[in-house]
Amino acid sequence: MTPFESLRIEARLAPESGIVAVMNHGRRREGIIPLWAGEGDLPTPDFIRQAGADALLAGETFYTWQRGIPELREALARYHNRHFSTRLTEDNFLVTGSGMQSIQLALQAVAGHGDEVVYFSPAWPNFAAAAGIGGAKPIAVQLDNGNSGWALDIEKLKALITSRTKAIFINSPSNPTGWTADKQTLRDILKLARKHGIWIIADEIYALFSYSEDRAASFMDIMDPEDRVIFVNSFSKNWAMTGWRVGWLTVHPSLAQVFENLIQYSTSGVAQFMQKGAVAALDHGDDFIHMQVRRARQARDILCDALASTGKAQVTPPEGAFYLFFGLEGIKDSMSAAFSMVDQANIGIAPGTAFGSGADGYFRICFNRKLDDIRTAADRLVDWIGKNA
Repeated sequence: MTPFESLRIEARLAPESGIVAVMNHGRRREGIIPLWAGEGDLPTPDFIRQAGADALLAGETFYTWQRGIPELREALARYHNRHFSTRLTEDNFLVTGSGMQSIQLALQAVAGHGDEVVYFSPAWPNFAAAAGIGGAKPIAVQLDNGNSGWALDIEKLKALITSRTKAIFINSPSNPTGWTADKQTLRDILKLARKHGIWIIADEIYALFSYSEDRAASFMDIMDPEDRVIFVNSFSKNWAMTGWRVGWLTVHPSLAQVFENLIQYSTSGVAQFMQKGAVAALDHGDDFIHMQVRRARQARDILCDALASTGKAQVTPPEGAFYLFFGLEGIKDSMSAAFSMVDQANIGIAPGTAFGSGADGYFRICFNRKLDDIRTAADRLVDWIGKNA
């Protein structure tokens, strides 16, 4: 038996990211406009970097609170009470080593071998992969795509709930589609979860990236304190902190010690100087978020207008997040097409195949980028479509 064959089957079957495959193909090309990854082009703002640097220079490099320093958990409470009209306290929060770790910890807490977890597809691939690596079976509920955009048929969700279902994962606003659940949809999902005793893992990382309201609807708007809802989140998007790898969990206080234990046996906590930067982000970063949302709305409209002009794109302006997920007439293999776009048009976008079944002819563009780049990318994409679709 080879070393590879001796590994757990779940590890051997962990899928390669289709997004990263395209990135690796094109990231060294001169003049490439990289719209493939889920991040903007702005570095972390100065006031956040300075707070982290000051703490680092002050020697804040020791072991620290596993559930997060009190200052950061208090800042998280202020942020949520300000934006979501909640009455949460520091006891509702735990700091994690990224939004991805928050998802892993939530899965570890509620699902294991023989269990099923339901999610909505097309989807950011990491949740399903993390569930599979942990031994649970990810079950995809396909979103419908029509003239008015992406939508959830609640009957499809109901049909996939079984005695083995332990959790429903919902990312709204969604990566990659921009689908955003309204309050009634959230009520329907919560009602179903209550009926079957199922956990909800709510990824609301893009809640403030909403193009019709101040923020997207949240389970925090409709839930009772005792409902089985775990919120997973990250500093990456709102405050341009993707490389910091800091996230958080929002849970009922009775669960805090359990999640602290899971943190202890994985990363044992987040560096204190990084947490000081996160405090600054929460307390002083609202204007930066608003600026990003205004810019992203303009970028979205530029791309949608350009694609619509081709007559070959299935495109609806997303309600939230900062991605455009569109189909192209005549394209069956989006992975091959994405490589071609790198080679022929010098633009990098993510293939729909990276986001689950049924999305072979789709592509995802991250449009959280300066408008000059978006205009140039739109021109290059329209030219490529004219020659290839």
